[in-house]
Amino acid sequence: MSMERLTAWVHGYVQGVGFRWWTRARALELGLVGYAANQADGRVLVIAEGPREKLDALLALLRSGNTPGDVDLVVEQWDSARGDLTGFVER
Repeated sequence: MSMERLTAWVHGYVQGVGFRWWTRARALELGLVGYAANQADGRVLVIAEGPREKLDALLALLRSGNTPGDVDLVVEQWDSARGDLTGFVER
């Protein structure tokens, strides 16, 4: 099974509303590793590694409209997994 890396920039009202905690919980349920980090411009950066179908599921959850706060847009980028992440943390 090939491992991939998802980089997602989440735009909207996503800071100070429990969004990173929620993202971490969903990622752990899916068995992914990575992190969710607030950015200075108000976005949340989500980096996750794992099997593509699990990453697709996380991306769908980020876009579901059932997140804390209010997501306007999610911009994703796909890469090969680097294997440099353990666990899933909030930064």
